[in-house]
Amino acid sequence: MGRGIAQIFAQAGIPVRLFDSHSPALAAAVQSLAGVFTLLQDKGRLSPEQAQAATARILPAQTLADLADCDLVIEAIVERLDAKRELLTNLDAVLAPSAVIASNTSSLSITAIAASSSHPERVAGYHFFNPVPLMRIVEVIGGPRTESHILDRLCELAELAGHRAVRAQDTPGFIVNHAGRGFGTEALRLLGEGVADPATIDRIMREQVSIDGSGFKLGPFELMDLTGLDVSHPVMESIYRQYFDEPRFRPSVIAAQRNVAGLHGRKRGEGWYRHLEGKQQNPPEPAVPGVAVIPPVWVAPGAQHSALSSLVTDLGGRLDTGREPGPDSLILLAPLGHDATHACLDWPAERALAIDTFFPVGKGACQRRTLMTTPATRADYRDAAHALFAADGVRVSVIRDSAGFVAPRILAMIVAIGCEIAQQHIASPTDIDTAVRLGLGYPAGPLTLGDKLGAVRVTRLLDEIHQITADPRYRPSMWLRRRAKLGLSLLHPD
Repeated sequence: MGRGIAQIFAQAGIPVRLFDSHSPALAAAVQSLAGVFTLLQDKGRLSPEQAQAATARILPAQTLADLADCDLVIEAIVERLDAKRELLTNLDAVLAPSAVIASNTSSLSITAIAASSSHPERVAGYHFFNPVPLMRIVEVIGGPRTESHILDRLCELAELAGHRAVRAQDTPGFIVNHAGRGFGTEALRLLGEGVADPATIDRIMREQVSIDGSGFKLGPFELMDLTGLDVSHPVMESIYRQYFDEPRFRPSVIAAQRNVAGLHGRKRGEGWYRHLEGKQQNPPEPAVPGVAVIPPVWVAPGAQHSALSSLVTDLGGRLDTGREPGPDSLILLAPLGHDATHACLDWPAERALAIDTFFPVGKGACQRRTLMTTPATRADYRDAAHALFAADGVRVSVIRDSAGFVAPRILAMIVAIGCEIAQQHIASPTDIDTAVRLGLGYPAGPLTLGDKLGAVRVTRLLDEIHQITADPRYRPSMWLRRRAKLGLSLLHPD
C-alpha cells in the first residue's frame, strides 16, 4: 500500500519521501518503484522524461527526522492501534505543528489513533484501496477534532493524483468496508442455514443478478478466497464488535473455524475452493435430471401467475388451470420474502417448489433460474421442476428452503446497510454510492441498487424475511422505509 500511494503522488508531480523502519524494505521499495516507472515507460504510458522525473521524486528517508519538513505524512504501517499510536507520538516530535498526519487504516478508529497525538486536529484518515494505482478511490475521514480545511486539502490532493475522494465520518469500516458487510456476511448466513453450498451461491450471484445489464464479477465466496479469509474475517469481527454486536454485521462461526484452519483462499491454495497454480477449481454444475414425464404444473395465484404460466407453456410444460391443484400436479410458488414452506399455505408441500422471480426468468431473459424446495418436497417433483425449467438451456440452481431465496436476500442486505449509513449521516448518499461502486466493484451503489430494485419491493422483502426469521438483522432502515412510503429516491438527502 505504501509503495502504491508513493507511486501515484510521484507520478502527479509531488516529491515523496519514503520511510520504513526496516532498511532492506525501504531499499526494496525504492528499487521497485523505479522498476514500475520503467515498465510504464515501456508500455507507453509515461514518456522517458516523465518516468525519469517520477523516479527522481522518490527519496528514501533513513530516519523519521528526515521527514521534518514534510507537509503531509501518510502512514500505511501494520493494522495495529498500538503501533500507529506509537508512530504518531514519534512524528509529533519531528514534524511542524502545521503538518498533516493521515492514516491509511482500513478498520481502526481515526479518533483512537489521533488521541495519541498532541495535535489531534491535524490527524485524518486517508484510506486507499489495493492496488492503489488501479483503485482510483480514497476515503477521507475526519475525526471529531479534525479541522475541516485539512479534509478539503486531502480531497484536493487525491483529485490531483487522479483519485476520486469521498468523505466519511469516523465510524467502524468507514463507507466501503461498512457497506460491504451485506455481501459476504449474508452469503455466510445462507451457508450456515444449509440453503446452498458456496459454489451454488456464487453462481446465483454472478449469473442471476442483472442491474442494467451488469452483475457481480465474483460471487461472495470467490471474493473471500481472493482477498483471503485471514483478512476478511477479522474485519467482519472487528466491525461487529465496534458496533456493539449489531445483528446486521454478525460474523459466521463457519468462517471463524476455517480461518483458524488456515483455509485462507487463493494464496494458500485452498479456501472455499481449491486453487491449483493460482487457478480456481470449480465443482461441476449438477446435471439436469432425466425425467420421462413432467407432471402438469399448477401456478399459485399472485402477481407472477400470468408470467409463470406463460413460461411453463413456452418451455413445453402442461398447465393445470384448475382453481386448486390437481392430485398429481407440481405446485409452483413465487414468494417474495417468505420461504416455500410459508408460501405453501394449505397446498400439499410434498409437491411444491418455489421459483425466484426477483429478476426476469422468462425464456431468453436470463442466464440462471433458482428453484427452492420445502423440507417435504419429493425428489421426483424436484427433479421434474429442474428438468422443466432447464428445457431451454438455462442453468438451474435448486436450493433448500430459505426466506428470500439467495440473490434477493443478499441484495436486500446490501441496500439495507447502505441506507443505514445514509441514515447515520456517515457520508452523503452520492459519496456512499460512489465509494461502493468504485471500491467494491458492485454493478451499482447500494442506494442506486435499491432504486433499481424498487424501494417498496425491497422494504417488503426485508419485512417478510424479518417476519419469518424473527432476526433483527433484516429490519429495514428508516431511511429506506420513509423513502419507500413517500415515493422518493434512496439518494434523496434529508
